[in-house]
Amino acid sequence: MTPRTWAGLTLAALVVLLVAATVLLVPWHRPPAPRTDQLAALGELPPAEVARGRAFHAALRPGGYAALAVGLLVALLLGVTPLGAKLVGLVGRPFNDHWIAQAVLGGLAVVLVAELLVLPFAAWRHAVVARYGLSTQGWGGWTADLLKSYAVSAVIGAVALLGFYTVTRLAPRWWWAIGAVGAAALVTLLSFVLPVLVEPIFNRFTPMEPGPLRTELMALADADGVPVRDVLVADASRRTRAVNAYVSGFGPTRRVVVYDTLLREAAPAEVASVVAHELGHAKERDVLSGTLTGALGAAAAVVALYLIGSSAPLLRAAGVDSVAEPRAFPLLVALVSVAGLLAGPGQAWISRQVEARADAHALALTGDPAAFEAMQRRLSSLNLADPDPPRWEYLWSASHPSTVERMAAARAYARGAGG
Repeated sequence: MTPRTWAGLTLAALVVLLVAATVLLVPWHRPPAPRTDQLAALGELPPAEVARGRAFHAALRPGGYAALAVGLLVALLLGVTPLGAKLVGLVGRPFNDHWIAQAVLGGLAVVLVAELLVLPFAAWRHAVVARYGLSTQGWGGWTADLLKSYAVSAVIGAVALLGFYTVTRLAPRWWWAIGAVGAAALVTLLSFVLPVLVEPIFNRFTPMEPGPLRTELMALADADGVPVRDVLVADASRRTRAVNAYVSGFGPTRRVVVYDTLLREAAPAEVASVVAHELGHAKERDVLSGTLTGALGAAAAVVALYLIGSSAPLLRAAGVDSVAEPRAFPLLVALVSVAGLLAGPGQAWISRQVEARADAHALALTGDPAAFEAMQRRLSSLNLADPDPPRWEYLWSASHPSTVERMAAARAYARGAGG
């Protein structure tokens, strides 16, 4: 059989495995959130806060969707016309068109051009967030975080580009197979490494002071059977007034992380409710499940890029001879951008299912639906959420159940528990 036939069979097998993993790992049943309870909860929220949250999201919406459109347009312009190939060639020319210069510097240049063209929309978003009082960062801090993000992405991108194009040169007929394994391995590695190495670049973490709350959170984790090394406080207040908490790391590196803003704004029972939700993710191994499906998806994407990117019309449009050459990197970016756009609603739906399960876990672990609902009210107010967003936007991009859904789920739990 030809490599292309093997690639087709491999892609089919990966898709079957991905579908099977999704069916087995994604919770298909969401806790009840009756619409009547949602409307009742919405009616009890302060009208001024609801209006402010909706105005905030209305102000963000034009820039957000414009950035999406411009990013996609730039990706297509560079990927399915000769412009991207010419840019990669131009960057590599001072280095005698060496393939490493084209692969690494040319690839990073393509990404940088796209980032710079959507940068005004990112700045617009920061201006809106600052105007509504959610951000505590000035432009200097925002720029520093942006540059840190670029630097981290450049390092990871350079390693990935060098590895990928080294493989395409050493195994020109079978690079897709090695690349699929490498992509899956990279996704897995980043899941373990990013929380430990990257988080400290953007935040400072200090152990929570001994006291009743720390004792309660550690006891909550112990009762849940989720080993936790420590409870850390992140200095989120230096950039935002938003509140949050999460469980980070695996095994010996797992720790509960609480925003300092959450400690200032929420009652201890509400903090426990948020942490119980995050413990639900750890209990159900959601990060490991996401890593597995992400690794399978990345492997399938590499094989699909080989099959689709080898299309003669696409190669002619991009002005390249092979999808495996560095000058074809913009074409790969264009294909990934389109695939990401199409997959977005499905990924958001899966995320909502997982988050709803974590909510149900928090309610069962704490047995305190009143604190859970109070925390959802507080989260909505402090984070300027739209408690009941437009249905089209919810289906398109919402990664969590809405505020009123979560409040309604708490009320349904209270009725079922006899509360």
